Amino acid sequence: MRIDIITLFPEIALAPLRESIIKRAQDAKIVEIHAHNLRDWATDKHRKTDDYLCGGGQGMLLKPEPLFAAVEDLRQADSKVILTTPQGKSFVQADAQRLATHHHLLFLCGHYEGIDHRVIEELVDEELSIGDYVLTNGALATAVICDAIIRLLPGALGDERSPEEESFSDPNLLEAPAYTKPADFRGFKVPDVLLSGHHGEIDQWKREQALARTRKNRPDLLEAQEGPPTS
Repeated sequence: MRIDIITLFPEIALAPLRESIIKRAQDAKIVEIHAHNLRDWATDKHRKTDDYLCGGGQGMLLKPEPLFAAVEDLRQADSKVILTTPQGKSFVQADAQRLATHHHLLFLCGHYEGIDHRVIEELVDEELSIGDYVLTNGALATAVICDAIIRLLPGALGDERSPEEESFSDPNLLEAPAYTKPADFRGFKVPDVLLSGHHGEIDQWKREQALARTRKNRPDLLEAQEGPPTS
């Protein structure tokens, strides 16, 4: 897979992707990541990429000219163009799984008050948000989305089972609690069932604990699965 990121702050986008699993995936040629400075496509002497909003309003908006030029230079025949924006669809694990099947992802990172809407109408295939809050810039959100996608690529995690056993692999359940050694730490003990060796009982325990944890932390997931209560 190749990922291109168009942003005013390339280092912000790349910094989280230079460590750990994502770094190893790049070293192994599983993924190739490039971050580009949008100012490289600005044509005036000040390399200006933003301007005031038509119709008034506070803040500045990214101009269409450099964004169109950047996408036209970097887009390939099979590219998926994604804009990270608070106005986008909520990014979930199913999106990461879907996007991990693409050969080329081209991310546009919003800044200031966003981008000229003509870019969205003409160039963007998908708008994604990582939550109902506003960040300083879209490069941070893009890094989060890239991390979620790359770790799903074959070979990225090393253990091919790992993505199947994590939270949101089942979209309606969180992951069950997990423990390691020592079995007794300051009087806090690992549940006996996990030390029993009875895999059927362990699986049942994990299922029950996953349900309990989901009910406590994310009841909305269970409500979506069960539907609204009947009167």
